[in-house]
Amino acid sequence: MKKVKEKGKGSLSYYHYHKFDKKYDELIKQARKENPLPETTKKKRGGKKKGKIPALVERLAKYKASVCLFIHNFMVPFDNNQAERYLRMIKVKTKVSGCFRTEEGARDYLKIMSYVSMAHKQGYNAYKAIRNGGCKKSCVYKADLSDKSLDM
Repeated sequence: MKKVKEKGKGSLSYYHYHKFDKKYDELIKQARKENPLPETTKKKRGGKKKGKIPALVERLAKYKASVCLFIHNFMVPFDNNQAERYLRMIKVKTKVSGCFRTEEGARDYLKIMSYVSMAHKQGYNAYKAIRNGGCKKSCVYKADLSDKSLDM
């Protein structure tokens, strides 16, 4: 994957995609073989209870296109760690303060955190980005490591 990205391509070649697809299907088949559905003795309404592992295998098979999207489009990350980090910040905020008092307050918090996150990703100083957030033109300053004005 790294080699393909370095060449500036946006996705895998048909050969490598087909090879990956075949291996994925083999692994799903092997997982189904090693984790068969449990046998049920009584007739009950509804679907059969599968258990955690067979249910996971079935979800991986059913949502194969979504699970393997990172192969088709290199802009999609392999993992969702960044999304989990964003959710963790919200959860910590909720635990510390108890809850958001209004839905509007929660939206405002998310807007601010989104802005700070964007500034941080692009190498800007978060404090200066918030201070200058009301500017009509881009007046965010790059983070200066020698800037001691924020030390407390």
